[in-house]
Amino acid sequence: MQLINAALERKAKDLTVLKVKEFSSFTDYFIICSGSSDRQVRAIADSIEKRLKESGIAPLGIEGRQSGGWILMDYGDAVVHVFHEPVREFYDIERLWSDAPCMTVEDTVQKIGSLDDDM
Repeated sequence: MQLINAALERKAKDLTVLKVKEFSSFTDYFIICSGSSDRQVRAIADSIEKRLKESGIAPLGIEGRQSGGWILMDYGDAVVHVFHEPVREFYDIERLWSDAPCMTVEDTVQKIGSLDDDM
């Protein structure tokens, strides 16, 4: 949830969560979002990294920070893809992983919220 909030604070667009656990040996979730400029893409990635670092969670790796068109952040169980909108359209990761269950941010927040209520 912290990751999603950090992205949304920087006005991330079209935030989507793909549950790729059944299809991938390296991660359970892809979190995909977009920014309207390279600068915004970097701001979203920086916000996510800072928020998780404050919680003691460090990335296993971050790629693409220099270009700003597509930043990939590997957090083990979750891999975050922050795209500039045209780059996201070009690579169309959601189509490549179309067999994976997909949740919008609203679905994710609702599901996580109900889990928090149970704890």
